[in-house]
Amino acid sequence: MVALVEAASGVERKLIGDWIAEGGLSAEVGSDAPVTQLDLDARALSTRLVKRGDDPLVVPIRVLWLPPERDGVRRVTFADLALLTNPRKPNRLVQRRLVRKEPDRHRILVGAPARLSELRANNPEAAALLRAGSGDAFARAVVRAAVVALERAERTVIGDRYKVPQLVAEEILDSPEFQRKLDYIAEEIGANPDQVYRNAEKALRELVAAQSRLVSDLFTQAMRPIHASAWKVDADLHGLDALRKLNRRYPLVFLPSHRSYADALVLGDVLARNDFPPNHVIGGANLNFWPMGPIARRTGTVFIRRSFGDDEIYKAVVEEYFAYLLAKRFNMEWYFEGGRTRTGKLRPPRYGLLNYLAAAVRSRRIEDVMLVPVSITYERLNELGAMASEQAGGTKKPEGLAWLARYVRSQQHSAGRVYVRFGEAISARESLVSHGDPLAERPLTIPLHDPAGQSSKPDDSATEEVERKAVQRLAFDVAVGINAVTPITVNSLVTLALLGVHERALTIGEVRTVLDPVIAYIAARGLPAGELTKLRDEQGLRVVLEQLELANVVTVYRGGLEPVYAIEPGAHLEAAFYRNSGVHWFVNRAILELAALTAVEQPGDDPLRSAWKAAFALRDLLKFEFFFPERAEFADQIIEEIRLIVPEWDSNTPDDRLDRQFLSALTSSGFVMAHRVLRSFFDAQLVVAERLAAHAPDEVIDRKQFIDECVAVGKQMLLQQRLHSPESVSTELFTSAWKLADNHHLIEPAEPGKEQELAERRIELAERLRALGERVGRAAALDPSNQVAR
Repeated sequence: MVALVEAASGVERKLIGDWIAEGGLSAEVGSDAPVTQLDLDARALSTRLVKRGDDPLVVPIRVLWLPPERDGVRRVTFADLALLTNPRKPNRLVQRRLVRKEPDRHRILVGAPARLSELRANNPEAAALLRAGSGDAFARAVVRAAVVALERAERTVIGDRYKVPQLVAEEILDSPEFQRKLDYIAEEIGANPDQVYRNAEKALRELVAAQSRLVSDLFTQAMRPIHASAWKVDADLHGLDALRKLNRRYPLVFLPSHRSYADALVLGDVLARNDFPPNHVIGGANLNFWPMGPIARRTGTVFIRRSFGDDEIYKAVVEEYFAYLLAKRFNMEWYFEGGRTRTGKLRPPRYGLLNYLAAAVRSRRIEDVMLVPVSITYERLNELGAMASEQAGGTKKPEGLAWLARYVRSQQHSAGRVYVRFGEAISARESLVSHGDPLAERPLTIPLHDPAGQSSKPDDSATEEVERKAVQRLAFDVAVGINAVTPITVNSLVTLALLGVHERALTIGEVRTVLDPVIAYIAARGLPAGELTKLRDEQGLRVVLEQLELANVVTVYRGGLEPVYAIEPGAHLEAAFYRNSGVHWFVNRAILELAALTAVEQPGDDPLRSAWKAAFALRDLLKFEFFFPERAEFADQIIEEIRLIVPEWDSNTPDDRLDRQFLSALTSSGFVMAHRVLRSFFDAQLVVAERLAAHAPDEVIDRKQFIDECVAVGKQMLLQQRLHSPESVSTELFTSAWKLADNHHLIEPAEPGKEQELAERRIELAERLRALGERVGRAAALDPSNQVAR
């Protein structure tokens, strides 16, 4: 046998030597063969192991040092640092003391053994170089294999929470496949291969998260109080049990909704408490500032450039790093919306990182990846004021030490609960295939050159388009999975009630009149919800309203006969944020209401056909705001909404008409949603449509300048009462409306001779949205809460 000894001190070397001499290794592996001890060092192995002609059993060994046990848990604390040494890596003097006085603080760790012939078979390309006379590459491969074996053995003692990758950059840079890829890039861009390799190494060192168990323990203890003092975490542990089983076979990629800077802390703490290995969290380089950047890198954060354009080397490094982590079954986490939501609902997804994940699946280096939709929903957010300011056109403050101090200070106030929910895991492979991706790896080939010296490639545009759409559908599946487990919170419902009565204050009784039928509707549909029982009694509802008052979202007047509650002037964007966290559950209901009104007001020859046409048209207008299923499934969902209003719909509608009798049943249900849920989106679209109509059809429009123009004009329209609420004046909503207009080909300048046609189509959209706004107003008049007011 050959014992590969990883020892950092004479104390460790003696402990291992004595253990081997006493027969510990022989008992461990069940062999009495003589033992040769070698340092776990590539140079030592290159001369004394890899060229051996026999086939010894190779066994990696190290000493594992443990922190003291406290309350049944061994974890480093700040108190341990008083000894000026890391309890997981104590210095020689401390090691000697621990051996004498606390022998339970160390273990002899043995990694899974392997025959030398097995190691050669597992590293065929390095073994080929060995046969050619160079043993360095194979020696490095043996070192990496030994480190991995020891890490796995260590996790059986300390738990999966401390699963950290080792020698990542070295293994990737040694990969022959990656070296061939760099050679290809050098040929493609006409650069020196050595320079390309150096640039790749620099980018890789910049990316790789150098995880530290010590820093991870201390960072968790330091940051936990920040969110623990603000929220009580309510996590779905049942969902975690299912994920743990999947994680034994597949890597997991957690894709949470992004509402706060605290998201990663909250989710990381939930996973740590349940012994999940730390995620590699993909973060933007804007958070890579001192001291947070260096600390976060050592706890698993991968800082990736916000934009890397045509930098083919950086793209190759990112793709290779992703594939490496997934192939080694390290879990990952990123926020696929590309940034925090400013409106409270999910933003449209970004596809860049999902493309790298899909490339790893297509390369067949991994069997599959399980994507985990995660909903993180806060009852209240202390950072909401800054986000509302950005929506109204304010400038985002850059992250740095001053920002960090303000953020920590803002989290010292209680903000209720934060709900962490895990959706059904999605197989990346199965989802991509179901959406048409052939999962065919396109081989890397040296580019062809025409006589003029220009590079040419085979036309892969059709395949790339299929792959692009499959990734988009995969992202859609994740978003739907997040929405499906997002609970409706008490603040979401209270703000829904107060935003729907237009600047009017409500008594406790009037708020309950709005909420009671909505709560009954939620129960009938079996929707996920928070502590809605609070809203069923007067005292619980009063507490919720007063907490929103403390958050400066609700104002209370107590000088009359009884207190009345309204949205705080200037806080409509904050209130809309809370409402929007659960608003997706009511969108279909709101669409049905407007479709039914259309059937009554513009029945045509077939009122039912008119209603369906209106419903699908509304779905099209809102497709950049919400995640709708395919048309057939959407139609089924609308029919289910109809049955909730008219249970006898299937058996007692001989002419299938959505007539005034249906509107009467709608009003009798106790609430109307269209004005509460959709008005702000249509108002924002109206601003964009009118501003487009004001621009010359042959003009090139700059998006950023145009959004700024919409904010300025939107504020004027609000003062003129042409918009219903300040929540419509939002850069986020204007940006989504811009995407809608672009989808309808209303942005790009008209081709010569078609200027009049483009101008007319822009005017037509604006007129359509004005008419729709009037219809939403008529829906609001049907709402019982507004009828009581009159």
